[in-house]
Amino acid sequence: MGSMAPQTLLDDGRYDLHTHSVVSDGTLTPAEIVDEAADLGLAGIALTDHDTTGGWLQAAQRAADRGLSFVPGMELTTKTNGLAVHLLGYYIDPTYPPLREVTDRIRGDRDRRARAMVQLLSDDIAFTWDDVLNVMADGATVGRPHIADALVSRGFYADRGAAFADVLHPGSKYYVPNYAVETVDGVRLIREAGGVPILAHPAAQRQRRAIPVSALVSLAEAGLYGIELDHPENRAEWLPPLRVAATELRLAVTGASDYHGAGKANRLGQCTTDAEVVRALAAEAHL
Repeated sequence: MGSMAPQTLLDDGRYDLHTHSVVSDGTLTPAEIVDEAADLGLAGIALTDHDTTGGWLQAAQRAADRGLSFVPGMELTTKTNGLAVHLLGYYIDPTYPPLREVTDRIRGDRDRRARAMVQLLSDDIAFTWDDVLNVMADGATVGRPHIADALVSRGFYADRGAAFADVLHPGSKYYVPNYAVETVDGVRLIREAGGVPILAHPAAQRQRRAIPVSALVSLAEAGLYGIELDHPENRAEWLPPLRVAATELRLAVTGASDYHGAGKANRLGQCTTDAEVVRALAAEAHL
């Protein structure tokens, strides 16, 4: 689908700006996420599936029905100095050719990578690609969480977390890296596509380290608008220098849950962003 112009945002309330549906690696449909947000009393949500905007229309329609504001977004797979870094792009035009080319390549490589990991696993256990397909929604962007779900479904592990901890983490012999665009290029692509780039979970505990302040400076110079400092998985001890840098660089600070339904312990609305910050974000978009 094409770009989606900013809606009239509610005057007050809280927004969860980072959620994932079955279109990527969440366990709920876009409409179900909106319903849960409405039941929680949130003012609005963003749908930010990995490298795809395929759930926007369903989410926007249900948000209109439930009286919620909808912020269209996407989580772009990037890297900085070998560190996996994710960018949240809001109000992008997903038909912008250079961005479309990158996301198509990322999704294609996600498929290659997942198949390669399944093949490695199948050398040691009775596990097949069909097992993964059986737990995926039609048209979903495949990722390691789907492999984890398939392993759980087959009875090898109790939950996603156990599968990641044992065989799907970067240090595992079954791990295969995937293509990612350089983060600074991702920032520029999102801006060129009319969108607003926010750095996702820069101090997540699953990372080897927080993103360096020096990298944050470079990203800000390239057009980074904000940073997701309020996130359930950010390590508190890694945050102080990032908060100082965010203030010095005049980056907006956002909060969000990174909700995946049953796929993670994170709960919808666990971390949120004030409506005033969301209005400023929407005003930054150029569509």
